[in-house]
Amino acid sequence: MNRRHKPDSDKLDRLVADVQRARTERERGYRAQALKMYPWICGRCRREFDRTTVQELTVHHRDHNHDNNPPDGSNWELLCIYCHDNEHARLVDAAAGGGMPASNGEDSGATHKPFAELDALLKGKEPR
Repeated sequence: MNRRHKPDSDKLDRLVADVQRARTERERGYRAQALKMYPWICGRCRREFDRTTVQELTVHHRDHNHDNNPPDGSNWELLCIYCHDNEHARLVDAAAGGGMPASNGEDSGATHKPFAELDALLKGKEPR
């Protein structure tokens, strides 16, 4: 008889809580550093923030690696929540195969040419 072991839910809950706590502490650290280092302005839309709105300003990791936090802040930029969401949506779109050109400089867009034979039709000729 094949017995399945029931996972220890208390242990799993503690592990998840520890991971979330560590992430929150790490984020507090680099967020505080970035807010001291950079002006409170979104790096994309240039919206300015003050003490009443700074909670809407996020720290974006340029290389998308949240563990890469050099002390000089070279991997960070401050973005408003809207621009930050847009940046990550662009990354998801690019990974899905759309939105950004190929890195080798070639056009990776559509290959269908709906108007390729239009000139022949307009001149009264039979299309190829």
